[in-house]
Amino acid sequence: MTAIIGGVIAIAIGILLAVPGPLGKATLWFIGGGIVVLLILGGIIAIAAGISDIKDRIEEKKEKEKEKKEEETKIEEKKES
Repeated sequence: MTAIIGGVIAIAIGILLAVPGPLGKATLWFIGGGIVVLLILGGIIAIAAGISDIKDRIEEKKEKEKEKKEEETKIEEKKES
C-alpha cells in the first residue's frame, strides 16, 4: 500500500514539475544537464570497455601463438626421438 501511495505522489510531483512554468523550466534544465553528464560518463565507460577488449584480444592472440610454438616444439622433439 505504501508503494502505491509513493507512486501516486511521485506521479503528481512529476506532473507538477513538467508543467510549463518556473518549476518546469528548472526540471528541464536539470534533466538536460543530467543527460549530458550521463552521456559523458557512458562514453568514458564505453572507451574503457573498448580498450579492455582490445587488450584481451591482443593477449589471446599472444597465448595462441605461444601454444602453437609449444606444439611445434613438441612435434620436433618427437621427430628427433
